[in-house]
Amino acid sequence: MLNRRLIELFRWVDPGPASTHLISDTSAWWGDPDVLTQVGPALAGLFPDARPTLVIAPEATGLMLGPLVAVAAGVGFLPAYKDGGERRRVAPMRWAQTPTDYRGRRLRIGVDGRRLHTGDRVLLVDDWVDTGAQLDALCRVLRDVGAELVGTAALVATCTPDVGERLRLRALLTDEHLP
Repeated sequence: MLNRRLIELFRWVDPGPASTHLISDTSAWWGDPDVLTQVGPALAGLFPDARPTLVIAPEATGLMLGPLVAVAAGVGFLPAYKDGGERRRVAPMRWAQTPTDYRGRRLRIGVDGRRLHTGDRVLLVDDWVDTGAQLDALCRVLRDVGAELVGTAALVATCTPDVGERLRLRALLTDEHLP
């Protein structure tokens, strides 16, 4: 089963004495062909009756994960970028400011405004949801455009219940599953 494989491949890494906490290492997930084959259908399957018209996922890991879910759901994919970089200024972007994230940062996150439309039914996708800051900002973008959030699918959710409820979050794993 996919969940068991995700747990087997997961590990915590100690980044050294300057760090106050361990860092999650999910890199082995992306090197495993069984995970790559199963993860898109598994996340899309968390919302079997949602009928999304579009999947949106934030960079960096979302740029790998989002297309896998979009293909499984039979819809298109729209990447969400963090502020910065010249290539992100080419398209007319729709931006929103994040609340403070798990690192204490506030970012701007945005999508190509030409590809998100009023009436779109959006499934947000992320690998890990803790504070939900980036996803909250994307929800603001959706509301501003008149698109509908059908839910958020994640590999891992370590957020509080109120964050999960606000994002309509369903996840394959929670912090209780991780070693």
